[in-house]
Amino acid sequence: MTSTTPLPPRPWRELRPGERAVVRRRLSPAEAQGSGSGAGQVWTDVVGYVLEVSDGGVRLRTDPRHGTPEEVLVPADEIEAARQVPPRPPRRVPRYPEH
Repeated sequence: MTSTTPLPPRPWRELRPGERAVVRRRLSPAEAQGSGSGAGQVWTDVVGYVLEVSDGGVRLRTDPRHGTPEEVLVPADEIEAARQVPPRPPRRVPRYPEH
């Protein structure tokens, strides 16, 4: 017997490799408790460049402001939302250069 129930929408499937994107993922109960960022936090955002999109999820190379980029796989069942975002703006020149 086949099901006629439509699959839930997966807008993250529209992301393309090379695009900069933000993927909101659901935290596991253990991650939510151990996050230390306050009670009730259930999501976290991963910002990076899309490496791969599949039925299994989205693989990104993170785009940290500081530190080293990491490769992260966000499993499909943890994705709450995703969208393309513009490139990080260039650093501004300081108003008052150090002497």
